[in-house]
Amino acid sequence: MFGIADYGAFVVAIIVFLAIPGPGNLALLTATGKGGVRSGLAATLGVIAGDQVLLWLAVAGLSAVLINYPGLYSSVKWAGAAYLLGLGYSLFNSKPGDAPVLNMKPDHYFRQGLFITVLNPKAIVFYMAFFPLFVDPAVHQGLVTFGFMAITIAALTFLYGLVVVLLAHHLAKRVRANPMVSVMLNKVAGTLLMGFGLKLALF
Repeated sequence: MFGIADYGAFVVAIIVFLAIPGPGNLALLTATGKGGVRSGLAATLGVIAGDQVLLWLAVAGLSAVLINYPGLYSSVKWAGAAYLLGLGYSLFNSKPGDAPVLNMKPDHYFRQGLFITVLNPKAIVFYMAFFPLFVDPAVHQGLVTFGFMAITIAALTFLYGLVVVLLAHHLAKRVRANPMVSVMLNKVAGTLLMGFGLKLALF
C-alpha cells in the first residue's frame, strides 16, 4: 500500500513503539497530571511534531549516515541507553513530594513534548534503524510513500495519546489522594524504563 512493505505490520510496529515506556509517555502523563486534558493533548501534539521531525530527518538521509557509520550508531544507542537508565532510576527512587522527574512547565507542553521526542533515544533508534525497513524499494512512490507513513504515524500517535491522557486524567484524583499509588506507579515505570535501557544497550 503506497509503497509500504506490509502496511499491517507497519501499523503494529507503530503501536508497539508507542506503548514501550519512554520519555514521550512520561511527558504525556506529567503534562496531564499538571494541567489536565488540554495540557496532555498539547504534549501529545508536541510528540507528534517531534515524530515528524525525526521521520523527515530519516528520509533526508540521516538514517543512511547512521547505518553507514556503525560507530556513530553505537554512540547514539549507548547514549540513549544511559539516558533511559538514568530516567528509570530517578523514577524508581522518587518519593512523595519530590519534584517530577520531567519538569514540564505550564504553557510549554507542546514545545517540551516536541523537544523530548526529538531527543528521545527510543524514537531516534526507531526512525533511524527500523522505519526504513518498511519502505519497499521496488514499489515506493517517493514523497507519496513517506507522506502516507507520516500521516499514519500522526493519526496513531494522536489516538494513543488521547487514550493515555484520558486515562491519566481519570486516575489523577485517585493518585493524588493516595501517595502510595503514585510511588508504586513510579517504581513500575522506572523498572520498565531501566529494562528497556538495558535492552537497548545489549541488543
